Amino acid sequence: MTVETPQARARAAAPAKPALVDADIHPTMNSAAEALPFLDKEWHEFHLTYSGFPKLPFAALDAYAGIEPNIARRDSYPPSGRVPGSDLDFMRQQHLDPNNIEIGMLQPLAPNGGWQRNVEYGTALAACVNRWQLEAWAEPEPRLRASICVMQEDAESSVAEIRRHGNNPRFAQVSLGQRLVEPLGRKRYWPVFAAAQEFDLPIGIHGGGNGGAPVFGGAGWASYHIQQHQSIHAGMAAVMASLILEGVFDEFPRLKVILVEGAFTWIPTALYRLDALWSRMRSELPRVKEPPSEIFRRHFWASTQPMDVFDNPADLRTLMEWVGWDRLLFATDYPHWDSDDPHYVFPFPLAADLKEAIFNSNAKRVLRV
Repeated sequence: MTVETPQARARAAAPAKPALVDADIHPTMNSAAEALPFLDKEWHEFHLTYSGFPKLPFAALDAYAGIEPNIARRDSYPPSGRVPGSDLDFMRQQHLDPNNIEIGMLQPLAPNGGWQRNVEYGTALAACVNRWQLEAWAEPEPRLRASICVMQEDAESSVAEIRRHGNNPRFAQVSLGQRLVEPLGRKRYWPVFAAAQEFDLPIGIHGGGNGGAPVFGGAGWASYHIQQHQSIHAGMAAVMASLILEGVFDEFPRLKVILVEGAFTWIPTALYRLDALWSRMRSELPRVKEPPSEIFRRHFWASTQPMDVFDNPADLRTLMEWVGWDRLLFATDYPHWDSDDPHYVFPFPLAADLKEAIFNSNAKRVLRV
């Protein structure tokens, strides 16, 4: 039985909202067995026996050990008894319908082939997740769009998976994790960028995952979940710098990148620092011919979630202006515990044109929808 919260009652009583594009919705499988109809038969026994071997800092657990399945909020358990994020009908009832979601971008995290240590299994699992997204979510619910998930450490299989689904309009982006074996701008990942550009698909880089190294920097494994969560923002800054400084956009001038679930308030200071360093040390990077901030303005977007809270809402508004009103995509992160509600997400009034851009048209300009 679903508990009706005060927030849910307020949403029900609120005036109708404009159509929204949600850049971050997390579907999940109810059990390991749910993958079998979509997974190549040769991997069935392996999948059921080992349940994968992801590169994660807390062994089989993610960075939120001991809390709800799928990092979920407590009211997201469906009446069917399935785990949060696994019931399409309940997602319609709790999220798509009341929030007037016009387009919802699926971001599968569990399972995720790209985070596996076993490359062959990861390749098979990525293909499985793509079939599952299509048949269980995007085809029966026209408002949803799927992400092409890949085994990101294997460029050949990643390109093959992009080519398999690249012409299917139900897929709107290529999905990568932010934590890889090497910095994302390295040439080992360039074939993935080439394939994405070929099909006019943006690269959605979602916070999380693990390349096997301790968090970010040289301090070793995080002691606390708070540290692990905070490191997502630092990781996004590192990914952005790598892509810009290693010349990815010089090679792929039409490539678009979305930073998903990594917040955005860090972007202005990161770009200010990059520009300052570039102005003094640009001889090291002769192919980077303009300030990094200008490259960002052409090639990067960021989802709004998790929304940082400021004592003075005007400070948040200033940071959004610095990032660029046209660079921000609204995202809920449903059904995660720290998801953002579109009714309350901005603590200050927005002009109608800015609201429409963030909640709708910005996403339509970058996602292939």
